[in-house]
Amino acid sequence: MTSISFPTTRMRRLRYNPVLRKLVRENFISPDRLILPLFVRAGKGVRQPIPSMPGQFQLSIDEFAKEVEEAAELGLGGLILFGIPETKDAIGSDAMSDNGIIAKAIRTAKTIAKNRLLIITDVCFCEYTDHGHCGVLRETSLGRSDVDNDTTLENLVRQVIVQARAGVDMVAPSGMIDGMVGEIRRGLDDEGFTNIPIMSYAAKYASAFYGPFRDAAESAPKSGDRRSYQMDPAASAAQALREIQLDINEGADIIMIKPALAYLDIIRLAKEHFDGIPIAAYNVSGEYSMVKAAAERGWIDEKAVVTESLTAMSRAGASIIITYWAKDIASNLIHYTNQT
Repeated sequence: MTSISFPTTRMRRLRYNPVLRKLVRENFISPDRLILPLFVRAGKGVRQPIPSMPGQFQLSIDEFAKEVEEAAELGLGGLILFGIPETKDAIGSDAMSDNGIIAKAIRTAKTIAKNRLLIITDVCFCEYTDHGHCGVLRETSLGRSDVDNDTTLENLVRQVIVQARAGVDMVAPSGMIDGMVGEIRRGLDDEGFTNIPIMSYAAKYASAFYGPFRDAAESAPKSGDRRSYQMDPAASAAQALREIQLDINEGADIIMIKPALAYLDIIRLAKEHFDGIPIAAYNVSGEYSMVKAAAERGWIDEKAVVTESLTAMSRAGASIIITYWAKDIASNLIHYTNQT
């Protein structure tokens, strides 16, 4: 049965010609909206493959420098850096040292990139602590260790000041520690770094999609999990909106939702409720590795699936996408943005 408007209204008119399809397309992927995660470790000449993330590596500073140059040449929007120190301790001291791995990585990246791309740092302690949690641990009344929220806040400020002195362009606190954005903002401002923006992991879920990342960053908790501070996947969307609003109130300049694909509804709600503040989505390691595994078996077309997935994130409301495919997308831009 046809509708009363047929044949006057034919939706296929705008789809029939491939050139016209591209002309009216509203969502597309651009390299300058993409951020590439990189993992930096001690050593020289190290380009260590991450088995659970094909095509991704742990990099020594010299190898990392090559990646920075390539990212800049490809026109990416930025890099987000994760440090893997030579030694770890209970409080993540390396992250608070001017000679630590992340400070060295920032200085190297800024020397190479100059103003061609943003150098962003993940602000957390899970990569730097010997226990793998996101801050200082304390015993609780429940008979287990948990992150001491307020002591960790003090250390987060120390961490970002080190990064600011090294020349970072933007900081991205990821631990879901209550009050982290406000304390970091005050700490940066007190030291005169008023122009450094904060991209907050405002709605970060305790997700099973992070598994490969924990191999990459060597950050898996030695005991317990992170469910006491990261969001419950079964929590209401209203809780995510509340978390985001709190971070905005504390001074977040950009808010992030992580993971991306399983939480497109949260991205869309954030866009609708907080229009005017940039929204980032993190296309996380599990999303990456599942596609890679299926593609290696010939079950899916990797490029087509990546394009469709990232377009969905953009359509949901993300203007910034953090993805391990950033270089591939930029170097194959004609394919990714102009599919017919």
